[in-house]
Amino acid sequence: YGIGHLEGRAQPSTQADILDELREAGLRVSSETRLVKGVEACLEYYESIGNRREQLGYAIDGVVYKVNSFEQQHILGSVSRAPRWAIAFKYPPDERTTRVVDIDVQVGRTGALTPVARLEPVFVGGVTITNATLHNADEIKRKDVRVGDTVVVRRAGDVIPEIVGVILEKRPAGTKPYELPDSVPAQAVAQRVQEIIHFASRRAMDIEGLGEKLIEQLVVTGLVNHAAELYELDVASLAELERMGGKSAENLIAALEKSKATSLQRLVFALGIPAVGDATATNLVTAFGTLKRIRQATEEELQAVDDIGPVVAANIVAWFALDSNAALIDALKKHGLKWPEQAPSVNLKKSLHGLTFVLTGALQSLTRDEARERLQKLGARVTGSVSKKTHVVVAGEDPGSKADQAATLGIAVLDENAFLEVLEDPARLSGWIKVPDPR
Repeated sequence: YGIGHLEGRAQPSTQADILDELREAGLRVSSETRLVKGVEACLEYYESIGNRREQLGYAIDGVVYKVNSFEQQHILGSVSRAPRWAIAFKYPPDERTTRVVDIDVQVGRTGALTPVARLEPVFVGGVTITNATLHNADEIKRKDVRVGDTVVVRRAGDVIPEIVGVILEKRPAGTKPYELPDSVPAQAVAQRVQEIIHFASRRAMDIEGLGEKLIEQLVVTGLVNHAAELYELDVASLAELERMGGKSAENLIAALEKSKATSLQRLVFALGIPAVGDATATNLVTAFGTLKRIRQATEEELQAVDDIGPVVAANIVAWFALDSNAALIDALKKHGLKWPEQAPSVNLKKSLHGLTFVLTGALQSLTRDEARERLQKLGARVTGSVSKKTHVVVAGEDPGSKADQAATLGIAVLDENAFLEVLEDPARLSGWIKVPDPR
């Protein structure tokens, strides 16, 4: 579907051109691809494929529309998980009925309780489903799912099992609404297990051989109470565990030793800070460079990082403020974990961290995207609308109402020349507003 590197000829300018060249080179390309124009043509293609979905010879859950021009794709850009120049258009999922035989509660790594419906096995969309998450107490109440109910199930996005609804006319007499408990037995143990499973996972510390069942044994037997204690394990104590043995124990100790040489991105993700996934961890490391700078960052400075809003910023500050988490980091360092650190992507002595900019009107010396990128490299947050939280509005030609809004709210408005001066030396901004003190 794409070319990673090309030599000896010009790079194709469109998605359709790439597919044509790959076909000519003898590579397998779907015969179902089409180049269409307009919404109606997109919908006609969607319906055409949908009518032949069962005859394709392979399973699909929808079609994907892509902007054809690579130049336009570049202008539209991407967010951390998906491009803005492509969108999936799904088909209605396959639905079946089955019975709820029980409702259990799972404990997440943050301590959150998640109810799960245990189902009579049912074949849906190519797989047999026996469990479906009920998400939370509000979801159970809204759908009123009860033990014994006959329910309609499907795979959301043809992947995740979910209960669509209850067939009330088949509800047995005497069923009672399900109440999610405030806590469950051994909740703290279950939470510790989930925290360590996350810490050891592939995108985190990637500790080979440390699976869920083994982690449960380690926690239940008291050998491990938090992630740092994994590095205190020895072959003798591991070999005594069920289904381990000497060789398996040696392999795990070797894997733990190997994991000590890691990256800061992996470590930050492994710590399990609420709402900090691997993409956010990467953005944090790119922006601040070192764990110390991340730990010391304020909420305003954190919100200047790509994809970090007020809730995530507050989560990060709160997590690092806990003494137990500080002790975990110190223990990991004591046990020999090492990671390369780097210079931050912005000069913290000449930065715009904590400041929010709005761009309006046409700039002559650089594009809107270039202006946004340069501001973000200096740590600024760039938004599309003016509010009381805006610090600076940059007004090019024909700025429209945003400049008027800024003037009404008493927000500094910079013309293009002043803006370029600030990009060269952020300290000059102090002539228009009060700039936060650098760390």
